[in-house]
Amino acid sequence: MTSAAILALVILGLTIVLFVSDRLRLDVVAMLSLLALTISGVTTVPEALAGFSNPAVLMIAGLFVVGAALTDTGVADWLGQRLERFAGGGEARVTAAVMGVTALVSAFMSSTGTVAILLPVVGTLALRRGIAPARLFMPVAFAAHLGSNLTLISTPPNLLVSEALRAAGREPFRFFSFTLPGLVVLAVGVSYMISLGRRALPSKADRADAGAPRALSLDDLSMEYGLGSALRAARVPPGARLAGLTLGAANVRADFGVTVVGIARPGPHGLEAQRVVPQTAFAAGDELRLLGSDEKIAALVDSFGLEALPARPIFSLPPEESLAEVVLPRRSRLAGQTLRDARFRDRYRASVLSIRRGEGWLPVFHATPELRDLKLRAGDTLLVKGRLKHLKNLRDERRDLVLVAEPDPQGDVLVDRERAVVAVGITLGMLVCMALGWLPNVVAVLLAAVLLVLAQCVRAADVYRAVNWESVVLIAGMVPLATALERTGAMGAAVSAVEGLLSGARPAVVLGLLVLATSAIGMVLSNTATAVLMAPLAVRLAGALGLAPEPLLLGVAFASSAAFATPIASPVNILVMGPGGYQFKDFTRVGLPLQLLVLATTVIVVPLVWPF
Repeated sequence: MTSAAILALVILGLTIVLFVSDRLRLDVVAMLSLLALTISGVTTVPEALAGFSNPAVLMIAGLFVVGAALTDTGVADWLGQRLERFAGGGEARVTAAVMGVTALVSAFMSSTGTVAILLPVVGTLALRRGIAPARLFMPVAFAAHLGSNLTLISTPPNLLVSEALRAAGREPFRFFSFTLPGLVVLAVGVSYMISLGRRALPSKADRADAGAPRALSLDDLSMEYGLGSALRAARVPPGARLAGLTLGAANVRADFGVTVVGIARPGPHGLEAQRVVPQTAFAAGDELRLLGSDEKIAALVDSFGLEALPARPIFSLPPEESLAEVVLPRRSRLAGQTLRDARFRDRYRASVLSIRRGEGWLPVFHATPELRDLKLRAGDTLLVKGRLKHLKNLRDERRDLVLVAEPDPQGDVLVDRERAVVAVGITLGMLVCMALGWLPNVVAVLLAAVLLVLAQCVRAADVYRAVNWESVVLIAGMVPLATALERTGAMGAAVSAVEGLLSGARPAVVLGLLVLATSAIGMVLSNTATAVLMAPLAVRLAGALGLAPEPLLLGVAFASSAAFATPIASPVNILVMGPGGYQFKDFTRVGLPLQLLVLATTVIVVPLVWPF
């Protein structure tokens, strides 16, 4: 092996270590790898920059624009809300319906975007059907991965294996090349989840009782986040120093470390909830709902001459206000910031009452530091309070916050019906061109993206924000590494070693081992990075063993997207972990059998459609 090959392998090893450590963004690691290859002389400058002109990279960027158009015009939300019509009432039927719709949307959009759109729809559906959301959120995540096997544009690995096939001098995969085996894998996955997988899902004591549909009350939600047991009540008696003061003038939070989360005022029909805003003035007879340590609340009561009430108060809000749950996706700009730094209340017009992190919750009065000075993490689930109109606006913040369950969810109204029809028409035209081969795939995608901008289905100002540049740069930066491994002979040496071990082995065994290796790497690397590394190996291995590369490449694509066994295997899994209250072991218990089942199905079905 040459020194260049050894150096390329060393850079590969360091790149994988940085990927696994998750200390740096994936695109930064890819660029460091590219620079290391160039500075060390393993690749030339044109070779290092070739990834940015790769058709797969340009297609992925264009598809983000197409997805943004379908989201902005309301098409994706409209499709998700169809769930209410045919989901049925039984948990098994609801699970199957949810997974089917999720897979369908994921066939044409990124899996992360799909889950971000459907999570509030599914969360609301679960509450209406009397099903614990944790029973549906994991199936949604898994269905998004299974839907990635249905079309060429479902996920970057599919585009990458198609490009590897083209680079090998063979006809690239077409739009529906993945569909038939993908449908079989999807059917197997859904069947598992509504039978054995459903039994392994968490079944907690606090899940909703089966039976008549019901909504989760504000008090239920506050109890779930640890606020109910911590909530204290105090009454403002006549002559109390607090009477007549506004909330802002009383400075309760700053001076006493106590948060007023509710004000109930006597009215003609009993206690009526008041808005908790700085301008609200306290009056004699008001009952305050307070959060804070017992010592701080006692100090507040003594200072203002309040009357402490012994019974646990019911959490209530005025009709125009509500609670909502939101989760931070993996690359949220809020991750690493505090609520104070992010100016959360000013930006989103909502207050954070509690944060769920893993199995625990961190209420607003949580010791030191205070919640507003706690650094947020990806996967954190926030309980927020605000006016209904402001909470509904959180639906448009999917890059940084994903709504889990909608307050007062609206019916199926498209954001803009005319633009939605145009967006669907342009997207269908793109799909037809790709399916029938009328235009090169990359040209069809870029043409659709430009037409969608010209038709104002997505604003020109939003185009660059719609593209997930981390994925684009990741692929562009990793392509030179795969090229370097091939050109220096490192890939050839690896193939020769594998060829010696697999000499005389049946093709199905070769496919099975390749699929297992790809899946194992995909547990610690992103599916995109996994496909970039494994696709060239599959092509070389097919040539060395005299096999057709198509089944091996399909196996790589399917295995790259089989991210079921751990929560860190995919941003989608992280997205549902907090709202579902899952532990790491829940993904392993439910997802590992599914992962093995999907891989086994892939090995059996793919050769039937694409023979060796």
